[in-house]
Amino acid sequence: MTKRIASWDSPCVRDLLPPVEAAAEHTKLWWAAAAAMAVGGGWRGRKAATAGVAGTALAELLSNGVAKQLVKRRRPPKEWIPHEDVEERPESSSFPSGHTAAAVAFTVAVTPTWPWAGAACAVPTVLVAIERVHDGAHYPSDVAAGAVIGLVAAALVRATPRLLLRRLS
Repeated sequence: MTKRIASWDSPCVRDLLPPVEAAAEHTKLWWAAAAAMAVGGGWRGRKAATAGVAGTALAELLSNGVAKQLVKRRRPPKEWIPHEDVEERPESSSFPSGHTAAAVAFTVAVTPTWPWAGAACAVPTVLVAIERVHDGAHYPSDVAAGAVIGLVAAALVRATPRLLLRRLS
């Protein structure tokens, strides 16, 4: 499956995925989305942005700080990737996809507060996941694991205020 996704070669893929990858590096895309929500969304936007940033931070910690340290997995073989993006892959463990974890965590954490913003964020989230496999940085299972970590991180972020209130009562 990795080879099949990496070999997609259409003008749409060539035009769309490189900017998505550039925007997702160092979570720039999610910081920009959070800033736009906070500035233009009033109270709801600020609450959604805070949840999204917190979810992203926790997902990054869990995926890059914990899971990548526990599971050492090589990136897909360069021979499987039929384009030049294969030279720009990270040296860290392939498992899990931290980009996907951050993207899913942001989107899922934002959605309960501001469903329309969450729906808008879902599009680049899916593109980030596809791009990570297309560029040869990850196997589909790495992306799936990153998505699960993102879901867990978002759930923890959304539950934390309620848990703290219970503890303080």
